[in-house]
Formats: sequence, structure tokens, C-alpha cells
Amino acid sequence: MKVSKLEILKKENKAEIFSERLYKGACVKIKNSQKTFQVIGINPQKKICWVREWPYASEAKKTFALEMCQITLQIFCSKKLSE
Repeated sequence: MKVSKLEILKKENKAEIFSERLYKGACVKIKNSQKTFQVIGINPQKKICWVREWPYASEAKKTFALEMCQITLQIFCSKKLSE
């Protein structure tokens, strides 16, 4: 499948929009997952962020780096921990 320049620009623009609006503490959905994740760090120059699963389980320390282009949606973080 051939990717057009327009599709590439749309993808880059989407990543730019997320990087501009993204903030530490935001909840997001990512590609290939139904789970919710919370942003805990951002490096806008490298277009990556660090996330953990939300709600946060104190016994689990699974934090990982993610390219911002992998974010599909920024959502409201529920304060309920038992969802």
C-alpha cells in the first residue's frame, strides 16, 4: 500500500497537536490497546512520553516510553480508582 504525502502530513500534524496539548497527568488511549494510560513525563523534542496504566496500581511499576504518534485519544482521567 502506497502512502501519500497528504497522509504523512496528516499523521505528523496529529502528532504535533497531541504534543502541544499533552500534559503530565493526562489520560490517553494508545494504538492497539483498549486500556487507559496516564502520562507521567514528556520529551517534546524527541516526541516521546512516558506512560503507565490507569488507574495506577501502587504495586505495579510498569512505566514505558511511547512515541506521541502512538496516542489516539486524550481523555478525562476519572478520579475513581475502582473502575
